[in-house]
Amino acid sequence: MKKSLQAKDYAALGAFRHAMRKLLRFSKELVATRAKLTTEQYDALLAIKGSSGANGVTVGEISEQLQVKHHTAVSLLDRLEARKLATRKRSTADKRNVNVQLTKAGASLLARLAAIHHREHQQRTPEIIDALRRLRE
Repeated sequence: MKKSLQAKDYAALGAFRHAMRKLLRFSKELVATRAKLTTEQYDALLAIKGSSGANGVTVGEISEQLQVKHHTAVSLLDRLEARKLATRKRSTADKRNVNVQLTKAGASLLARLAAIHHREHQQRTPEIIDALRRLRE
């Protein structure tokens, strides 16, 4: 049996989306002004750093993490590689896979941006948690 949404449900959905839009707008402005990156490029740097093992992360794993098509991930990596923020190498274990790693410059840039993002997330967490709680009611 489907429950009809009430006014409070719509308000909760709106509050959550509003909180997320504010966070994403902050991120977009930060990475554009401080690093001349798109948010997708920043997300790719995070995916590389957050998921990489000893040999890095595959293009397919980046594609999955960012929820984009493979060719979109390749295009993002082309731009990151052109800026010397990431490198790609064919896997020695499986020649079909390409492993991606951050360069020292990429890791340094990401560390600076991530620290600012982390502080912002900590400040916005109560608002987001409140919105999520309202969605559960």
